[in-house]
Amino acid sequence: MKNILHSVKRKLHAGKKIVWWVLAAVAAAAFIASGFALGFRSGEMFPQTIIVKELTNTFSGQPSAVNFGTFWQAWEAVNNNYLRADKIGAQNKVYGAISGLVESLKDPYSIFLSPNDNEKFQQDVQGNFGGIGAEIGVKKNQIVIVAPLKDTPASKAGLKPGDIILKVNSTSTDGMAVDEAVRMIRGPENTEVTLSILRDDWDQPKDFKITRGTITVPTLDFAMKDGEVAYVQLYSFNANAGYLFYEAASKAFSGGAKGMILDLRNNPGGYLEVAVDLGGWFLPKNTLIVKEESRDGNIEELRANGNGALADFPVVVLINGGSASAAEILAGALHDDRGIKLIGEKSFGKGTVQRLISLADGSTIKLTIAHWVLPNGKILENEGLDPDIEVKMTDEDFQNKRDPQLDKAMEIIKQEIANKS
Repeated sequence: MKNILHSVKRKLHAGKKIVWWVLAAVAAAAFIASGFALGFRSGEMFPQTIIVKELTNTFSGQPSAVNFGTFWQAWEAVNNNYLRADKIGAQNKVYGAISGLVESLKDPYSIFLSPNDNEKFQQDVQGNFGGIGAEIGVKKNQIVIVAPLKDTPASKAGLKPGDIILKVNSTSTDGMAVDEAVRMIRGPENTEVTLSILRDDWDQPKDFKITRGTITVPTLDFAMKDGEVAYVQLYSFNANAGYLFYEAASKAFSGGAKGMILDLRNNPGGYLEVAVDLGGWFLPKNTLIVKEESRDGNIEELRANGNGALADFPVVVLINGGSASAAEILAGALHDDRGIKLIGEKSFGKGTVQRLISLADGSTIKLTIAHWVLPNGKILENEGLDPDIEVKMTDEDFQNKRDPQLDKAMEIIKQEIANKS
């Protein structure tokens, strides 16, 4: 067991823009069922005549030069031989086939969501759902905790960014897709889920028995520290973040702040547009924040278009392994464009763009369509941001409620305030 665990660690060491665009509806079974006619034309290869009576719209969006004969043979084999075939509806088999199509991409962020799963996903986007309150992702083919959210069962149980989830209850996560892990972890309020967790400096996994709750995703906390430092902790780039940051900045100015600590630790991202808007507070107008580069080489540049009120304000940024996606984009832009220091630990490395494509029956495909490129040319995917000043948080620090990362940020921002004076 110990050798297996060390192997997992070696794999790790070796190494929403979540854009909510919705395209025009297309038939849910288009990519699979459209090959029906082609399967029939493959008589020489498959002399058996196969008649499928369970599906409609089989010609919608038919691809060319694709032979679906084997698919229809498999469909018939399931119908004729599977022990419980009478209990599996034809539409469920179509959903399974589409799910397999998307899984064949081997991309952890591209998933198929049935109408039921899509409804749960939309609840997550709105910010209220039942579960443990942790962002889940994939790192080096392992299901990991990206970020436990503030004041949730996950954070109260002691889960940390980078924790590897080996099992959910008694089910191994080996080879499991992110959406499947999320479905298993989520559940009604006041029910329990047990996660088998392996942490970087542990020799053996530990079980965390966590009682699920109704999760409300937090957005922002503000405080004035030592009378001159505005401390802004941003938990999510949701739709409320822009206005709440405006309120925090107003309090900072009226409170006589001379510098700011922007805390993006355990921030899993959110809407890219919000990150770009917030970048407009810290950067002069038209400053490049990030590029979106698609597979055909097309590049879209996203630039600051804000008031620039903090463009000359001393700022430092806190990051850790739970800083992902939009949080990494904002932190990377401030670092590249202004030389703002990053303090803490290496960020997660979520650097791809997903688009939601709605299908006709309420199901959805979330598909990776591009990656992010920072102003200095760095591609975030799988790389993450390295802090200028690395400060680790130990289990002892968490247990004793010490925060050496914030302490270092206070030290550095006070030096920068003094230098500016």
